[in-house]
Amino acid sequence: MHISFLINSGYGMGGTIRTTFNLARTLAEQHDVEVVSVFRYRDKPFFDPGPRVRLRSLVDMRRHSPGYEGDDPQHALPSRKFPRGDGRHPQYSALTDHRIGEHLGNTTADVVVGTRPGLNAQIARQTRRGPARLGQEHLTLSTHSARLKLMLRATYPRLDAVTTVTEADARDYRRMMRLPGVRIQALPNSVPAPDVRPSDGTGKWVVAAGRLAPAKRYDVLIRAFGEAVVERPDWGLRIYGSGRERDRLRELIDELGLYNHVFLMGPAHPIEAEWAKGAIGAVTSSLESFGMTIVEAMRCGLPVVATDCPHGPGEIIRDGVDGFLAPVGDVPSISRALLRLMNDDALRQRMGRAALDSSARFDPAQVGERYEDLMTALVNRRGGALHRARGVLLGGAYAAKDALRGAGLALQGGRA
Repeated sequence: MHISFLINSGYGMGGTIRTTFNLARTLAEQHDVEVVSVFRYRDKPFFDPGPRVRLRSLVDMRRHSPGYEGDDPQHALPSRKFPRGDGRHPQYSALTDHRIGEHLGNTTADVVVGTRPGLNAQIARQTRRGPARLGQEHLTLSTHSARLKLMLRATYPRLDAVTTVTEADARDYRRMMRLPGVRIQALPNSVPAPDVRPSDGTGKWVVAAGRLAPAKRYDVLIRAFGEAVVERPDWGLRIYGSGRERDRLRELIDELGLYNHVFLMGPAHPIEAEWAKGAIGAVTSSLESFGMTIVEAMRCGLPVVATDCPHGPGEIIRDGVDGFLAPVGDVPSISRALLRLMNDDALRQRMGRAALDSSARFDPAQVGERYEDLMTALVNRRGGALHRARGVLLGGAYAAKDALRGAGLALQGGRA
């Protein structure tokens, strides 16, 4: 099969880029795979897509490049194709409309894969007849605005399949979107086996990693660790990552007198060696679309203490087997879970081995095989043209119905 991914930018360092490259690299072992990046901001990608994956871009945004297109008059005009409900809309323009439309109208791919809602919508509307159309959801339906949900409901009937990274989100899609004929399937993100020796569980470090953003609730983790360290002052907490919460977290550490125990380490790439230096992983988010850092820590042999937030942790961690789940924001519960692992070397090491074993199900080879099965079924599906024609009619009917009822009534649970 010829498989073509369409991504906002393949040259940055976000989670969607990394998981797209992981999947593309795996599929490229058996198939012809390309990643088409709408924008190119740097000469070389931050992550390596692999030698068999072709990476190319549609709009060159490198200011030092002779092909720089940021000053193109068409790029100053707002996009009419990329949905306004997608937060990336300000980046898109009449120039990207033309380039994406030209790409989708002339692609020779058997399967075209979108990686964010706005691009999924363009794939649904603009891909030529023939290729299977697959839209990936890397976030969650529940966190999308009401405006974006309405747009998705009007366009997604033209897709052949939608994948989510959790079963919980797949259930939301089936319940809220009502997409007859569109296959909705949960396929998790993949995480490769690390190139480091797994943790032996003896290093007295709790490790956390990710963006220093409000939703990650590192303040909760710091407070919980502060309670645990009263009993176990021989342990420390390392938090890797950067973001707007750094100064506030630094103030909290100083306020609680934890400056000798809690360390903001900054970003680390690759992160695997840092996980392996620890003995416990920790994730205290109020919301996760999947929980990539949980899997990363487990693949390095760490049991993970995580909040049981929507949507991912409860589908990754087997509570009491390879980690512990605690209620969101519950500092005492998180602290008790940390102490159970700190105080019991045998338990910590046993759960670390279990984490290493259970996280193998997220290996790219296993996830890639599931994607290959889905794509093969879509390519061999009969009546694709009829399905998409019906999707156009259904999407139009949904749009008309939702306009009459109003966005607030059409789909509950989204931001305005």
